[in-house]
Amino acid sequence: MNTAVLAPPAPSLRRRVSDLLYTRRGLLLFALLAPPLLWFGVIYLGSLFALLANAFFRLDDFTGQVVREVGFSNFVALLEPANLDAARRSVAMAIAVTVACTVLAFPLAYLMARHARGATKALLYIAVMLPLWSSYLVRVYAWKLLLAKEGAISWVAERLHATWLIDALLATPLVGGPSLSFSTLGTFVVFVYMWLPFMVLPLMAALERIPASTLEASADLGATPATTFRRVVLPLAMPGVAAGSIFTFSLTLGDYIIPQIIGDSTLYIGQIVYRQQGVAGNIPFAAAFSLVPIVVVGLYLWFAKRKGAFDAL
Repeated sequence: MNTAVLAPPAPSLRRRVSDLLYTRRGLLLFALLAPPLLWFGVIYLGSLFALLANAFFRLDDFTGQVVREVGFSNFVALLEPANLDAARRSVAMAIAVTVACTVLAFPLAYLMARHARGATKALLYIAVMLPLWSSYLVRVYAWKLLLAKEGAISWVAERLHATWLIDALLATPLVGGPSLSFSTLGTFVVFVYMWLPFMVLPLMAALERIPASTLEASADLGATPATTFRRVVLPLAMPGVAAGSIFTFSLTLGDYIIPQIIGDSTLYIGQIVYRQQGVAGNIPFAAAFSLVPIVVVGLYLWFAKRKGAFDAL
C-alpha cells in the first residue's frame, strides 16, 4: 500500500519574521530602536531645528506678519540691557535654587539612605513624593495664599512677635517687595519647594552606593565624622548632587508660571518667551530667546557630565 509523504506546512509569516530577527541580531536592535529614534529625530530634533529657523526671521512691525528673510536682528536684540538683565536674573535664580535644594536635601537624603529602615524609610519616601502627586497649579496657588500679607505665614509671625523679621526681609533690596507673595524671596521659596524632591532622590541614590566599609575604614584610620563627611562622603555623593542639579537648574531656568503667579514685576526668560509668543505674537524673537536657556542648560549638562552626574540618574 502506497502512502503519500506529506510535506511539512510552510512556516507562517510571524514565524519567518521571528526567525529572521533571532538570526540577525542587528536587525532586531534596529527594530527596537527605530521607533524612539524616529520620534527623537523627527519630532524632538525637528521641532528644535524649526525653532532655530524661526529665530532668524523677523516680525514686520506694520503688518504683524512674520517675514521669512534670514537675518540676525533677533540675536542683536538679545544684547539689549533689559534682555540681558532677564537672562542674568534667571540664571542667578536657577543657581540659588539649586544651591538651596542641595543644602536642604543632603541631610534628608543621608537619613533616608544610611539610617532609615523599613516603615520609616517608606514613610520618608511618601513624604518626599507626596507633593508630586498633586496638581502643579494647585500647589503654586496654595503657596500664594500662604505667602500673602494676610496669609498663614504672616499670621504665625504675628503670633510669635516676629513680624519685624518679615518686614526686614521685604525691605531688603533685590529680594523684597510689598509682601512675600509679590517678592523675589517668595518666588525663590516656591521654586525650592517645587523642585526639592528632584534633588532628594538622585542624591539618595548616590549615597546608597557608598559602601559602609568605606566609612568604617575612614573611622579606623582615625578620621573624625566631620573629616569623613568632607573627605569621603561628599566627594562620592557629588554625582548625585550633579544629577539633581540638572533637574533643579533646568526646571527653574525655563519655568514661567511661578514668576507669573508669585513675584513682582521683574521678568524671567520663561515670561519673556511666553509674552512674545502668546501676547505680542513675535514668534521669531521668542524663538531666539528660547535658545538662551537651551545653550545655558547645554553648558550646564556638559559641566554636570564631567562631575559624573549621569552615573547617578
